[in-house]
Amino acid sequence: MENTSSPLPNHGIAHLLRRRPLLSFFILAYAISWILSIPFILADWGVIKGDLTIVFALKSYGPLAAAFIMTFVLEGKAGVQRLQRGFRELRGGWALMLFIFLGIPALLMAGILLQPGKLDGFLGLSPALLVNYAVMFVAVTFGGGPMGEEPGWRGFALSRLQQRYGPLWGTLLLSIVWTCWHLPDFLTRAQGGGPGTGWQPFFTNFPIFLLLVTALAILLTWVYNKSNGSLLTAILAHASVNTPQLALVPLFPAVDTTALNLGAMIGFGVTALLILVLTRGRLGYQPGQEQAAQSAKIKAQPAA
Repeated sequence: MENTSSPLPNHGIAHLLRRRPLLSFFILAYAISWILSIPFILADWGVIKGDLTIVFALKSYGPLAAAFIMTFVLEGKAGVQRLQRGFRELRGGWALMLFIFLGIPALLMAGILLQPGKLDGFLGLSPALLVNYAVMFVAVTFGGGPMGEEPGWRGFALSRLQQRYGPLWGTLLLSIVWTCWHLPDFLTRAQGGGPGTGWQPFFTNFPIFLLLVTALAILLTWVYNKSNGSLLTAILAHASVNTPQLALVPLFPAVDTTALNLGAMIGFGVTALLILVLTRGRLGYQPGQEQAAQSAKIKAQPAA
């Protein structure tokens, strides 16, 4: 049951949002992000002038905005404060952290380099790569999706989907919503679209992207559950998916959008299958983990 101790009246729009919290969250996340995508798409197609990359970054905050709106509607100020604390609570042992910071990038790059010819024209490594990677990791965390998406997809939606449908079906449903949320990207160069490209890149890249996001959703569900629902841990894992795409992949000129998506699908797909087999589809989920995490947070709060 949702906590409806919100200061908002139980009628009108607030009442509608409370009746279908998950559906309301998804509609809000889509609406905010897709509306913000319009100027970037128009600029990419030359309809309007100017570099609107910042708008492309801002549109990734649609799920975060939707999560805060719905949390306030359902739980009031206390719920918003709980969600804010999630940005500071890092959980998970050293093995999970090694997997996040080293394993995830390695899986992505392995999937790319296993494809024939992708080493052609390799630009080589530089001494500054490690520093550049660290700087890029921070930039990607705040402007490349993780901070804007994870509070919504994992922080708000996943816990509810797992409770209602179980970890596997809940994750698969979320992967479809998450994939389709990216649909405007296929109208731009971000996913191989843009002026003069036609429909062929979409028909090629979208099925690969759907499988990629499904595999990634399984991986992130496992990370989220293994960290006992740590939002910050999920954000860092997402950042480790996106950062190599900007810091490492450009060193391989032969890798285009299709090869990048295919490589990620291979690396994360094999890992997702292993997680499914080893956890027997439970993905690290323990029934009642949301309530246990909430109780731990309440106990950790100082007495008034």
